[in-house]
Amino acid sequence: MIIKIMAPGSSNFPGVNYNDKKVSEGKGELMTMKNFPSFINEKSNKQQVRDYLKAISAANKKISKPQFHVVISTKFQEHSKEELAKIAEVFMDEMGYGGQPFIVVFHNDTENNHVHIVTTRVDKQTGKKINDSFEKLRSQKALGDTLEKIYGIQSQVALNRLLNYKTSSVHQLKSLLERNGYQMSKITNDDQSLTILKNGVFQRTISENQLAFVNRNEEYRKRQLRAILWKYKDIYSNKIFKVEDYRKQEAMLPEEKRKEKHELIPKIEFESELQKKLRDVFGIDLIFHHSDEYQPFGYTLIDHKTESVYKGSEIMKMSELFEFTSEKIDKKLFESLKDYNVRDGDKKQILLDFFNNQNRDNEVKAFMLFENKKLKNKETFRAIRNDVKEYLKTQNKNEVSIVKSEDGKYYAIHSRLHYIGEVQALIGEKHYQKLLDPKIHVASTAEHKQKNELDTALNEMLFELRRSSGLAKDPAEDELKKRKKKRKR
Repeated sequence: MIIKIMAPGSSNFPGVNYNDKKVSEGKGELMTMKNFPSFINEKSNKQQVRDYLKAISAANKKISKPQFHVVISTKFQEHSKEELAKIAEVFMDEMGYGGQPFIVVFHNDTENNHVHIVTTRVDKQTGKKINDSFEKLRSQKALGDTLEKIYGIQSQVALNRLLNYKTSSVHQLKSLLERNGYQMSKITNDDQSLTILKNGVFQRTISENQLAFVNRNEEYRKRQLRAILWKYKDIYSNKIFKVEDYRKQEAMLPEEKRKEKHELIPKIEFESELQKKLRDVFGIDLIFHHSDEYQPFGYTLIDHKTESVYKGSEIMKMSELFEFTSEKIDKKLFESLKDYNVRDGDKKQILLDFFNNQNRDNEVKAFMLFENKKLKNKETFRAIRNDVKEYLKTQNKNEVSIVKSEDGKYYAIHSRLHYIGEVQALIGEKHYQKLLDPKIHVASTAEHKQKNELDTALNEMLFELRRSSGLAKDPAEDELKKRKKKRKR
């Protein structure tokens, strides 16, 4: 889950206008209006909301930009709109805004569910500015405390568990913690002390002298791990490819320069389908070690079942386990691909063709698309079904595409909600019959026709060009020459 505090807005509260526009366009939904007087409610227009926030803010003339605007975003659809609204309310309490008038608006216009919160920085009761010291860091801690209150996610308990894993070096412990979202580093001028952070928020300080490293001789478990790796490297793809993450660098640039990726230095990861399957099925996590963008020189194996960390070569040589490729993919695209419900080879091929038709500059290879049999939740599935039905009626759902496979089956692809499935099973026979309407755009057929027309036009143009230059030949001439040669023999 990610939280972002937007730049302070003017006294006109543009965040209210922005969110109202999203609601009017059908891309947003007002979830919460809290601490407003009774005459301002869900039926009030944006101007009434803005006027009330402006009236409170007017009590402090020193604050020229009183708007407090926050976005809380979850990965894809991991949290529903109701869950995000609840998280937003508790978060505002943690940040000291619990008594302020604020709105929470859910947005459904991106692949990540998210809510916007808008209020004023001027305290409703005192007219003073609400504390904004170290606001970004405090917001990270406030979100962590919020999740702990709602879901019982206790970061200290999780950290204690990780610190009790069996490791043989500080390097292994550092790899384990980083894999789970923590950062560990040595304190300046104190080589024995280590500080642990999460999302930039301090967790604790530990001393290397307190760490109990072990030199294991667990041959039985090593043989088990070796057997698992040998078996599954032949079942799932062991091809390693590079994943480039530009998101942190792009966030620091002005919007007009974000597409100039050649000037950015991405965070590099290496991935394979084999890694994901070992992690999901057996709790075996493989972490590559590399320098800059170069090929990995080693790996660490985390065995979550026995809470142990191994040097990879103790189990199996990296060259025996993996096949390294020169292929690469953007992190954002890779994460969305992993979220699709790819249950069999047919869906995989259709999705590959679809993405490669859409993104010719960033070709997706078959080994980059992993099998994923996880079902979408009921709310997401209903949204997909409704969007596909609307597309068949109006053709105005940009995130929905209908494609036809080689065996004549129609498939729906929902690019925002990361879904692929047979149309007939999704929407039923009655709506399925509408696909017979020639006005319905079927991507594979239309694209194929367009390509043929383009090829024909190009061939005709080349023929005319050759003929006008005196170089054109009758297509039968070559065939006639071949026959003459045969007769001479």
